[in-house]
Amino acid sequence: MAVVADMAADFDLNRLDRAFLDDPYPTYRALRERDPVHKMPDGSYFLTRYDDLVAVYHDAKTWSSDKTVQFRPKFGDSALYEHHTTSLVFSDPPIHTRVRKLLAPAFTPRALKALQPRIEALVDRLLDAAAERGRINLIEDFAAAIPVQLIGDMLGIPQDERGPLRDWSLKILGALEPVLSDQQFSGGVTAVHDFKAFLRDLVAQRQREGAQDPGEILSTLIGATDLSAADQPGDKLSELELLHNCIFLLNAGHETTTNLIGNGVDLLLRHPDVMRDLASHPETIDTAIEEFLRMESSNQLGNRRATSDTQIGDIAMPAGTYVHLCIGAANRDPAQFAEPDTLDIRRAPNRHLAFGFGIHTCAGNSLARMEAQVAIGRLVRRFKSIERASEPVRGGRARFRGFLRYPVSVRAT
Repeated sequence: MAVVADMAADFDLNRLDRAFLDDPYPTYRALRERDPVHKMPDGSYFLTRYDDLVAVYHDAKTWSSDKTVQFRPKFGDSALYEHHTTSLVFSDPPIHTRVRKLLAPAFTPRALKALQPRIEALVDRLLDAAAERGRINLIEDFAAAIPVQLIGDMLGIPQDERGPLRDWSLKILGALEPVLSDQQFSGGVTAVHDFKAFLRDLVAQRQREGAQDPGEILSTLIGATDLSAADQPGDKLSELELLHNCIFLLNAGHETTTNLIGNGVDLLLRHPDVMRDLASHPETIDTAIEEFLRMESSNQLGNRRATSDTQIGDIAMPAGTYVHLCIGAANRDPAQFAEPDTLDIRRAPNRHLAFGFGIHTCAGNSLARMEAQVAIGRLVRRFKSIERASEPVRGGRARFRGFLRYPVSVRAT
């Protein structure tokens, strides 16, 4: 019991060890049970209860997503600061409302229905290649390839120019980790510069030639942009907002879906009886995906800043207080989920927070769900045998939970 108490009392998001990054859930449980509103040495609070996270998400007026103050000491006047304070996810109304409205056409039910045959064909091609080789790197060859190709199509990026996309995304999002090395910082800055330059050329090409694909959203966004405006031109996007929200579309779509697919298959490999159940009952794929999202949330952490004096439970929090929203802990809160550490692919209801809650619910959540349903559903039906070929390598990040490499062998009969 003393060890558990120490895990809670000593927890500091800025001092994480490899054991935590590999398996944070014992620490989350200790915090949730012993210190659910945990004050860290830097004065911020780490929240682990489901109801506390919902309360913060719900009150977007008191709890701001804007990071212009928080990110200045971390990023300075760099390209990383420009990106992470311009994209949709780290903004408040009215900017958030305006930008989300302009991005919304890409994620309507009609748009998603049109994408489904493309996703199915892509997944089938990737599985055909895996069947021919008898093995697959679950991340690079499958889980990451699906969203990178799909977002590449949505942005109209030529097939032979998509090579750098995943690396750029990993470096830009990697800069959001609680502690940043000099190498991570410089890599993230370079990635933003390179991606912006790439997109400027692509935008110029689209202006000359128009959309190359009926499912492409880039031309729609260009039409909603005042390219002569430096900053927030009324109801339109500025050039910077256009570029950074195109980067955001790739980053958000790539990271969430890659980790969802990778984490979901990992859960099945650790629970072979559940994998057999899913293969025998494909109609459970929808609830299975929700359970994968709950148990191994792709995005483990969020952040908010108090805009006025407030409180969480009986703890007073003055204006300017930062809180960290631990999605991974809230999604295993026994006050909300019965037997929260048990994988139950028929769990219902399953009101997890993997995609956030309230006005900042992930705009692309339906697309991510569809990609995972097709990818994992077809994978387990296609192959009678799916096994680890060697030990997988985790990403080693606190905010985004997933794998870098996951070799598996597959056999159809």
